[in-house]
Amino acid sequence: MKRSLMLIFLFFCVWLAPVFPTQPLLHQSDIHRVMERLFSLHIENRELNPTIVRRSFKLYIEQFDSEKSYLLASEVMEFLQMSDETAQRIVQKMKQEDFSDFLVLNESIQRAILRAQNNRSSLNARLIEDNKEIRATSSGNHSQYAKTENELVERQKGRITRFYLYHQSRSDLSSQDRKAKLIALFDKKARRLENAYLFQKNNDTQMDLKQMEHQFALRVLKAFAKSLDTHSSFFSPEEAHEMRLSLEKQFEGVGVILFEGVDGVMISELVKGSPAEQSGKIQVNDVLVEIDGASVETASFEEVLDLLKKVNRREIVLGIKRQDESGRSSVFHVSLPKRPIVMNEARLTTSWDQVEDGIIGKISLYSFYESSDGLSSEKDIKEAIKAFQKIGPLRGLVLDLRENSGGFLSQAVKVAGLFLSNGVVVISKYGHGEIHYLRNIVGRSYFNGPLVVLTSKMSASASEIVAQALQDYGVGLIVGDERTFGKGSIQYQTVTDENAELFFKVTVGKYYTASGRTTQIEGVKADIVVPTSYAPYNIGERYLEYPLTADRVKPAFVDPLSDLDAKTKRLFQSKYMPYLQRIVSFWKKNLPELRKNSEARMAKNLDFQKMLRKHEQVRSRLSMLPPNSIDDAPAVTTDLQMIEAVDIVKDMIRLEEQAHPVSSLKELQPTGSD
Repeated sequence: MKRSLMLIFLFFCVWLAPVFPTQPLLHQSDIHRVMERLFSLHIENRELNPTIVRRSFKLYIEQFDSEKSYLLASEVMEFLQMSDETAQRIVQKMKQEDFSDFLVLNESIQRAILRAQNNRSSLNARLIEDNKEIRATSSGNHSQYAKTENELVERQKGRITRFYLYHQSRSDLSSQDRKAKLIALFDKKARRLENAYLFQKNNDTQMDLKQMEHQFALRVLKAFAKSLDTHSSFFSPEEAHEMRLSLEKQFEGVGVILFEGVDGVMISELVKGSPAEQSGKIQVNDVLVEIDGASVETASFEEVLDLLKKVNRREIVLGIKRQDESGRSSVFHVSLPKRPIVMNEARLTTSWDQVEDGIIGKISLYSFYESSDGLSSEKDIKEAIKAFQKIGPLRGLVLDLRENSGGFLSQAVKVAGLFLSNGVVVISKYGHGEIHYLRNIVGRSYFNGPLVVLTSKMSASASEIVAQALQDYGVGLIVGDERTFGKGSIQYQTVTDENAELFFKVTVGKYYTASGRTTQIEGVKADIVVPTSYAPYNIGERYLEYPLTADRVKPAFVDPLSDLDAKTKRLFQSKYMPYLQRIVSFWKKNLPELRKNSEARMAKNLDFQKMLRKHEQVRSRLSMLPPNSIDDAPAVTTDLQMIEAVDIVKDMIRLEEQAHPVSSLKELQPTGSD
């Protein structure tokens, strides 16, 4: 879990990105145009209706007040409990490009902001003067809107204290002056969100009319896109850029990760192998005070980021302030080259265990990525298998997808194809019923020995495609939580086109594997259940708002070739069809024994039993947690699931040897080629 959170933090805080292409400001007239575009693409929702209107208003409120600490129940009920008559009236107004009802809602939000700022002013003064230890007053998870203003004050106080306690672990807050600086930082960060709804800039000056219109249109489009289904979204250019970083696993910069602390903009982490790390001069918790000679000590976080984006040279000079053990501060300067940085740490990790006559390889893949310069998850896995082969005969493999939330669909097909010969990997069905098939056409697998795919409730999207495709064909066993996340939908997106006019993703279809099953809602069910730390939590597509329903299509183990033109079909019939992957039944026949052995090992393992008891404790307090959240996932010191996965592979090797005693080790090695 820590890795997942860190990656999210990295993608949104790495700086020195290329300057964003100039994007035109949105106009209110763009709302209708973009809505029509998304309707034309969406798999289910094709036109504006009362349901979409109700969802949009609910989401508009939630994207502002997600913690329910600003608005009173009496202020939102008219929007959340909208009558059919009102919703239909708004439908007609929106079709005429009249979005005035959202402006009425925004005015309610503005009044709530001014009230919160007034409350915060008195709260902050009391907290600064209070010499007692500050303690969290609430978890921040509220299922209902506050009924009274006193409740809102308590929720605001809870937000401030949680912010204080987070920074207390990173900074010295022993003096009243330091405490006052931190409270002021909270207020500044809160006002950044608030100012957008007040149509103010961060220097508290009023936006001009064009900027106001842009902010309003952006918020309406975000709420509208999300109302179509849980995975459709509309993005600002900055958000789209961060998503590209996460998908491509590389960016251009010097490799520092920043956060805003009580002392200013500080270094949170250095990217491994980056110019900043290789310089040996910059440390975590250093304070950034200058950029190319210009002071940024009093600049906001956004101002620092904007200044860094404008640096369009191959080298940059940073002024760094550091405090020594005696408490004295000094400033020094570091000149760093700007260059492409590949985030290797976020790609995959490998290790291996020795067994008789060879090794068992372990590959942890964190996403399905590819970039324009040839970087890809498929190539990295191939290289990992080659490296294992140099160590010794590769008797078996564990592909760990426990924290893999997806990525490029094309890479999921290619990664699954490493363990299959010819055949359909993914069936996609779109809004008008058209069916397409994504195939592996390499002709032979790259590895065909005992294979375990390790999954959890956090395994989603592309990772579920790989897991279920390999399960369908019987070439690998799925081990982990009872089921995976359950995302079986396909999104069309403009995010990876940095020159796109608008950035969005919209759900255009559902995917299925060769069996005709979808992973939507149900996820991929484990062949052998070995619970992870996520097992007791309510995590998955079923707990998200507005998910698509699950269904089935016809199986395609025998490829129908129905989506190909006549010429291509003839070529496939002669070169592709004779080498289709056959369903392997061997592991399914041996599942009872493999499950029995696994259950016996877990029953004897005291650490496993201790973990299961912790799971019961978590389940007892699940009612206090919102869906798809984790309160205190235990720190993993021993990877119990990986240990058990390796033991299952050992059982698979033994069973294969018993069934085929004359098989040579050569037959268990990679069979593909570059």
